[in-house]
Amino acid sequence: MTRRLLIRATGAARPGQLAGLGQALARSGARLLDINQSVTFGMVSLEALVGLDRDSDLEGALHEAGDSLGLDVQAIQVSAEDYQRWSAHASQPRLILTLLAPHLPAGILAEVGALTAEHGLTVELIHRLSGREPLDGGVPAFGACVECWLRGEEVDLDSLREKALALGAMHGVDIAIQEDSIWRRHRRLVCFDMDSTLIQAEVIDELARRHGVYEDVAAVTERAMRGELDFQQSFRERMAKLKGLDEAVLAEIAEELPLMDGVERLMKHLKRLGYRTAILSGGFTYFARHLQEKLGFDEVHANELVIENGQVTGEVREPILDASRKAELLREIAAREGLTMEQTIAVGDGANDLKMLAAAGLGIAFRAKPLVRSQARQSISTLGIDAVLYLMGYREGDLEDDSLAG
Repeated sequence: MTRRLLIRATGAARPGQLAGLGQALARSGARLLDINQSVTFGMVSLEALVGLDRDSDLEGALHEAGDSLGLDVQAIQVSAEDYQRWSAHASQPRLILTLLAPHLPAGILAEVGALTAEHGLTVELIHRLSGREPLDGGVPAFGACVECWLRGEEVDLDSLREKALALGAMHGVDIAIQEDSIWRRHRRLVCFDMDSTLIQAEVIDELARRHGVYEDVAAVTERAMRGELDFQQSFRERMAKLKGLDEAVLAEIAEELPLMDGVERLMKHLKRLGYRTAILSGGFTYFARHLQEKLGFDEVHANELVIENGQVTGEVREPILDASRKAELLREIAAREGLTMEQTIAVGDGANDLKMLAAAGLGIAFRAKPLVRSQARQSISTLGIDAVLYLMGYREGDLEDDSLAG
């Protein structure tokens, strides 16, 4: 009859420990069923589940090996019932919970632990994706990020996300929750909104200021936000107020556009890792192409201003790129590139981005208003846009590894 044992070894990490324990297991005829090892601050923790089909003094062999290797070794009998429970647990769906902030307060762990327990989730693994904090206590260069792997069944994901959003807002921490799948690490297309996402400005507002019609344009925007106008109506009304703007002003504004925090680092890594990138914007192609030249986007789709005799006419070429068109373009680009929708990522900040975010495999509301954050599946508000890399599962240390270049 097969015996099952959980082997647990802990102590100061040093070379040769895995080999020594492995030899003891092999001599006893043990079969390896599962194994996990980690080293934290120089201390090793190894756990292995093994099966034995014949009598042997495995416990004695392990203790002898542990003494020679500087390890405290325990061998715990695992009943058939416990093994079945472990097998059932391992087959449950996995969720990935990511914590992001300039600093992570220790109290957030207790809160997250209580929240996950409330939803019947077990914390399977916790590891840090960001680099270490400076010795002087300063803010880490790219923020702090910890990823937790959770398992459970029949989880009310909408309720869990809603409570996580409220909890994060209370502590100044972004809490993102994703369903794990084979696609999570095989996404290949990233599409971005432009205004207030890739740049720290709304271009139409900047144009209106330069043309002396900002208050008029803002009034139309306010009517749209109250639901009195849809996007296309409000867009046409705002554009009409720009009639007569000198074309030279466009070039001046393009040169002065402030980039969003982290966008250059994000694009550098996406390009070297082989992702296809696109701008899908309700703004203007003139400025999207400027960003394409500066940052290396593969393609841009936006609204095209009509310019005649060196002046803006107040019109745009049809069709107007609205929320529905953004989602359509995301699907079209994915199909053209031979990708499934699960392999796509979309990032935006406004209500006009929600259809695109919902269509993508990973939709991220970036520094968005509360209504947009509540409707998007994921959101980032506390860090720069390069924190998207954390939600994609990349460690900061790995990103600096030249061998990852595509």
